[in-house]
Amino acid sequence: MIRVLVIDDSAVMRTFLAGVVQAQPDMVLAGVVSDPLHAIDRIRKSAPDVITLDVEMPRMNGLDFLRTLMAVRPLPVIMI
Repeated sequence: MIRVLVIDDSAVMRTFLAGVVQAQPDMVLAGVVSDPLHAIDRIRKSAPDVITLDVEMPRMNGLDFLRTLMAVRPLPVIMI
């Protein structure tokens, strides 16, 4: 099973992406996070295989978060 973590500030997009992941027979939702500043902690706890990442978010945009993530724990990312 592929563990997917959804990171998006939009509740609508989090719900939509979580539903898409849960509908796949080979994927499991590792969690959803609305704030990139909380995402590193969630990544450590849930150990996802891949994350979906919003580009535009408050407090830290997706590209800045991606740079931080790759320095700490590189993993596949799908930019949304």
